[in-house]
Amino acid sequence: MSTHPFSRPVRTAWWALLAASCGVATHAQPAPATDAPSLPMVTVTSAEPGSPTVPSVARLRGAIEQTAGSVGFIDNAVLLDRYQSNLRDVLQDAPGVLAQSRYGQEMRLSIRGSGIARGYHVRGIELLQDGIPTNLADGSGDFYEIDPMGLRATEIYKGGNALGLGASTLGGAINFVTPTAYTALAPNIVQVSGGSNGSVQTSGQVSRVLGKLDLLANFTASHADGWRAHERGNYGQFNGNLGYRLGPSAETRFYLGIYATNQLLPGTLTLSDALGDPRKAGAGVVAQDQARDMRVQRLANRTSVTLAGVRLDVDSWLIHTDMFHPIFQVLTTEGDTWGVAPRLRSDWQLGGRRNELTLGARLVGGSYAARRFVNVGGAAGAPTLDARQKALNVETYLENRSFVTPQLAVVAGLKALRHERRYTDRSSGASDEARYSGVNPKIGLLWTAREQVQVFANLTRSQDVPDFTDLTQTFGAASRFTPLASQRAWTAEVGTRGAQGPLRWDLTYYRSRVRGEMLQYTVDPTVPASTFNAGRTLHQGIELGATLTLARNLLAANAGDRLELSQLWNWSDFRFQGDPQHGNNAIPGLPRNVLRTALTYARADGFYVTPTLDWVPGGAWVDYANTLKTPSHALLGLKFGAALRDDLSFYLDLRNLTNRRYVADFAPVLDAGAAPASTFYPGIGRSIYAGMRYQF
Repeated sequence: MSTHPFSRPVRTAWWALLAASCGVATHAQPAPATDAPSLPMVTVTSAEPGSPTVPSVARLRGAIEQTAGSVGFIDNAVLLDRYQSNLRDVLQDAPGVLAQSRYGQEMRLSIRGSGIARGYHVRGIELLQDGIPTNLADGSGDFYEIDPMGLRATEIYKGGNALGLGASTLGGAINFVTPTAYTALAPNIVQVSGGSNGSVQTSGQVSRVLGKLDLLANFTASHADGWRAHERGNYGQFNGNLGYRLGPSAETRFYLGIYATNQLLPGTLTLSDALGDPRKAGAGVVAQDQARDMRVQRLANRTSVTLAGVRLDVDSWLIHTDMFHPIFQVLTTEGDTWGVAPRLRSDWQLGGRRNELTLGARLVGGSYAARRFVNVGGAAGAPTLDARQKALNVETYLENRSFVTPQLAVVAGLKALRHERRYTDRSSGASDEARYSGVNPKIGLLWTAREQVQVFANLTRSQDVPDFTDLTQTFGAASRFTPLASQRAWTAEVGTRGAQGPLRWDLTYYRSRVRGEMLQYTVDPTVPASTFNAGRTLHQGIELGATLTLARNLLAANAGDRLELSQLWNWSDFRFQGDPQHGNNAIPGLPRNVLRTALTYARADGFYVTPTLDWVPGGAWVDYANTLKTPSHALLGLKFGAALRDDLSFYLDLRNLTNRRYVADFAPVLDAGAAPASTFYPGIGRSIYAGMRYQF
């Protein structure tokens, strides 16, 4: 197994904050009540008080549901009694979010076709933790810094609905909110789980309030041998925060994250092997001992002050990243990302009507040493590249919501940006740079048709700027800077969400006209894909989540049990428009239809049972020539659990009960009909996981 070559000590200040975050005191917050695991659009709203920097879950949910557009909210308390190996387990029930597992914690994450052709990592979606970006300065991002076991809530802002956070990409933003001592479900939580493929996961959390000071520390250690050969992974994730109350409505909070990843790569297979011999490793993977080892440290701060209805948040952050990544060559990246982001929110009266204004700015920079070496059995051999990558982003944005009537709000917004990318090849002395600027407006309506029923519509412009993976492309054994244009799109959406009687729903139709879409194709499975700007493309789709309560009090009057049917449907139509090479072909990467059905019986004492059906009826196009599709598949699952007593619970999670062989994901190619493409990640076979949670 590859070992990480970087063993530098973490900065003294970070270790000092870690020590402070792990302190123990005698004051404990009462544990709020929790509900049984539920289906999309059902959340637990506990009575924790929150604080100036991190409001309560109920307040977070109430705020996001006033968005004039499609959004999603997850109270992560409902997921604690369920196996969570990666972020797909967090996001799989969210309408409009497509999350497909590849191996370990690596997956494809796409909203409205963002990063549709990206075969690795994340593109076109801004990932935030506690409202502070975790992406690098060039916009690229990973999932390994987000611990599914250390979350209190998840906010999903699709497309231009993320403007209030400062994001303006096609996919929008996802904000993962970690607990504080005020919002934690209990002062102490211990969770243990494990199961198939050598999977073991342990998580512990402790939190205390000491007068004006509060602190929380959460650590998760995960190991899995993997379903496939050469897939073993080890993850260690620490998240801590330390808050200090400056006054009744003022607080400063420090966040510390330390993340260690050692993940062997199983590689990709041909379609015949993915379906016929899916557990083997890809060609050349074992000989090169391909892996991705990461060491990341993150220090952030949010200081919040509220006076006379005006709230000021000032965010600042520093992320240090070390990566050791033997693939076709050994890739290493080491560098720092920093940022400062003030944001002002005001709630005031304009002509006797309520008006809400958000005004913000972000200054984000990063500098990275990117080196490559000959891969000698997973070790670094002779150097082939010594480059420096620098990114600087200056952004300002505003969003205003004005209530024309108590039931009708008009939303207007604007974001201006200027991004710089500089690349220096120290091996050859060559230097290149690219600059991107733009102004992206937004306008929308939010109508409360009746109590608990909303209708919304909006029109937004998005802009995705290339990251260094796009700009530094591989040609043979060499890498060079390849200028690309930014991706621009106009997106219109209309939808409704609400509850009426036994039915709860969230339904949106969107249509995006894209110019210069950044697409990728794989020439050789051992070499990163090439990126190009397409001409005109169209993205449109339907995002539906609905839950119907079929019956209540089945066992007896006032028993508190219920039977609910949940349905998720994502319909996606992404295609070229009059392209000289691809005509009106579909853009490969994602299936046209994805459906997830669940039937849950739950009791008030914490017992629940949920059979699930995940169905992809038509597969996805594999190539731009539209000659090959992945086979359709349907996966059956079963989850159940119970509370043994108020502070102890357990669960079982059975997946792919019929042991169906299927393709979980792939990287698109130009023409699969020309030759068999080794580009597929097979899905995991039948598996079972169990876990227990103890909180006190």
